[in-house]
Order: sequence, then C-alpha cells, then structure tokens
Amino acid sequence: MKKSFAFLLFPLFYLSAIADVRLPSIIGSHMVLQQNSKVKIWGWSAPAENITITVGWDTTTYVTKGSRGATWITEINTPVAGGPFIIKIKGTNEIVLEDVMIGEVWLCGGQSNMEWSADQGLQQSKEEAPNAKNKNIRFFYVPKSTSSTPQDNVSARWVVCNSEDMLHFSAIGYFFGKQIQGTTGFPVGLINSNWGGTPAEVWTPADVVSNNPTLRDAANKIPPFDWWPNKSGEAYNAMIYPLTNYAIAGVLWYQGESNVDTYYGYKQLMISMIESWRKAWEKEFSFYFVQIAPYAYSYTHIKGALLREAQTATSSHPKTGMVVISDLVDNVNDIHPNMKKEVAARLAAYALSETYGMNVGAYKSPVYKTHTIEKAAIRIHFDHVPVALVSKGGAPNDFYIAGADGVFLPATARVEGKTVIVYNLSIKEPKHVRFGFTNTAMSNLFSAEGLPVNLFRTDK
Repeated sequence: MKKSFAFLLFPLFYLSAIADVRLPSIIGSHMVLQQNSKVKIWGWSAPAENITITVGWDTTTYVTKGSRGATWITEINTPVAGGPFIIKIKGTNEIVLEDVMIGEVWLCGGQSNMEWSADQGLQQSKEEAPNAKNKNIRFFYVPKSTSSTPQDNVSARWVVCNSEDMLHFSAIGYFFGKQIQGTTGFPVGLINSNWGGTPAEVWTPADVVSNNPTLRDAANKIPPFDWWPNKSGEAYNAMIYPLTNYAIAGVLWYQGESNVDTYYGYKQLMISMIESWRKAWEKEFSFYFVQIAPYAYSYTHIKGALLREAQTATSSHPKTGMVVISDLVDNVNDIHPNMKKEVAARLAAYALSETYGMNVGAYKSPVYKTHTIEKAAIRIHFDHVPVALVSKGGAPNDFYIAGADGVFLPATARVEGKTVIVYNLSIKEPKHVRFGFTNTAMSNLFSAEGLPVNLFRTDK
C-alpha cells in the first residue's frame, strides 16, 4: 500500500510544482526598480491562475491572472527612490522578494571596452575593489549567449555591489553607477549585457537588418570569428530581448571597433538599433555612447576616423549623446584604453545633466559649427564652447587645409577666443579644412573646461 500511495502522490506533487508561479531571473531579491514609474512584473503560472502582488511601499494589492499560454504580466506603480522593500507574489505558492530598492536602472552594452574589468587586468578596477561595498548599487550580469529566436529569460541574478563582484563587472558601468548614486542619492541598478568583439548587427533584431539593403550588405561583410557571434540579432535575442519588459532609465553603449570596415552604414545601423530597442521597451529612453578611441589600425585607410564621424552624426538623434575620449588614450597600439574611470565620468556628467536635469557644468565636447574664408585663412567656429578654446603644449595640432584641388596639407593654427584660425602659406585660396581626421589623432585642442574638440571635416 505504501508503494501504491507514493506512486499516486508523485503526479499530484509534479502537477503542483509545474503550476507554481515563477519569475524571470531579472525579477528577484536585491533588484532595483525604476522609480516613479509603472513597471512590469511578469512570469509564468497555470492558465487562469489568480495572482496577487503586494508591495512594501504602499497598501495597494495588484491582481492578475495566468493566460491560456501559462504566462502573466501586470504593472505596479513605484514611488520615489528608496528602500529596501519587500514584494510578495502569491498564486498557488508565494514568492517573497526581499531587499528591493527603488531607484535608477541603466543597461551597459557594447563590446570589449564596455566589458573591460579586472578580469582583463584593468588596474583601475583592482584599485577600486576594496572601496566597492555599496548597498545602494546593484549588479545584474547577463552571461554571453546567442539565439536565432527571441528568448524570455536569462541565467543571472541581482547582487549587492561588493568588492568581489565588482572585479568582474564592467568598469565603466560601475564607475558610472557610483557617480550617479553618489551625486543623486538614488539607488542604482546596473545591467551588464555586452560581449567583446561583437559588431552592432548582432545586437540589432535580424529583421531590422535584413529589411534594409545598406544594413544587409554591411552585415554580409562581417567575417566569422571563434570568439564572438557575427549573425544579425543573435545577441539581441538572447541577451537584450529577455530584458525588454524591465523598466530602465537608459543605456550606456561603447562599441564600434568591429564596424570600422563598414563605417558607411554605421549611422543608419545605430539609429535602427536604438529605435528597435526603444520600440521593444515602449520607451524613448536616454542612450549615451562613447566615441571609439584613437587606434593604430593595420591599414592606412582612415576608416577609424570615418567611423567616429558616423558616431558623431548618430549623436544628433533624439535623446542620445556622445562623449569624446581622444585624450583618454595611453597607447594608440592598444585598442583597449585603460582610463575607464574617466570615460565613465564623462558619461555620468551627460546623464546627470540630460536625464536628471542637474547643473554639472560643461559636459559636451566642442564640435564644428561653421567656417568662414578670410583671404588665405579659414576661421572655424564651434558649438559647446562656453568660455574659450585652449591648446595644450603648443599651437593646435592635427589641422589640415586644402584648396580647390582637394590636396590636404598641414595647417598652422592659432586659437582666437572661441574660434581657430588655420592657414598654409602655399595655399592662397583655401576651401576645406579637416581636424583630427586620422585613425590615431590625439589632438591638443580643448574647451577651457578640459573637454577635447571632436574631429570634423568640411569636405564631404
């Protein structure tokens, strides 16, 4: 009889277990939920199962029901930043989420320069580790994975910022989060979803790429490598799509080195990627990115400069912003500059100003505005120069001018207030000017506030 009873009990236990309310990994204890928002909570259950959600910050009870497909989703209202709180989710079983914070959530995406941490030997992360204990910063590290179809979950968990986990987390993400948290006082949740070497196509939905002839042509030129995917949408499906129900404040992005060969389509690709993500999240969130650094590519073609130009053009897209880091490079033969803390500070300044409306002073690099021909010289005017331009260590370098023949020669340059005058004695009627338009240019021209002037060319 005991054997028979056990045999009958097993299917009942099994049916009960599979009917339990379940959550995706990103909904868990220690998470940060976006403040002052309607945030989605979702998961799986038995069809038609009644589910109630109670939260620790008010007395509201949220009620939803499992669908015929055994899924459920609802929205809850979050208050201003604070915590910790408890969330209870009850169906046939009860899940208690503890130590939940309300604050600001940022996704850190891209390739290796965003991924870079102490795991890759970054000294800045190693030096910071003993100080990296902060209960108001939380990490969610998405493991590398690919899929040919959109997935609904990832294998990860939220952890409170600590010295050990910080060593493995994106250095730019951590230092950005530390500055945002320290300046605003808000808890910060950081989602680490990046993969060294990846071209932007793998982070873009496959249909977005395949339906655009320019993007499709560029994608077909991506060579295969043993260390990262090269098919459109593969990383998006497995590492971004499962997160798109989770409310975020914005995205930090550092990528582009793997797209220099197809620089001509990069602006269109990035805008398409940004808009596809915003569509999936149903939110026009902030998107701040890093212009790729000067680097000595193995060829003489100026593809690196052309990719940076494409990134500059992308930055005119709504609610995006680009930081220039041409001065934060210690070795142009290393594609991974070591000064990640400084890069993060520039991204944080952008977010504090644009997303949080705080006065942080100058945060945008000077960019070309217009130019005028003055006899045998060219005067260049810039945007984002609050006070004046300065050149460090001598006259401004990396300027070139050309006449009607289109032959560019090095130019003598001098700063005059917010403008720069350039000329070459052998060019009597100058037509065009270029600045910093090489793969390795590390120009010495800055705003008085210390932000490097962005590259440009007037010939198109």
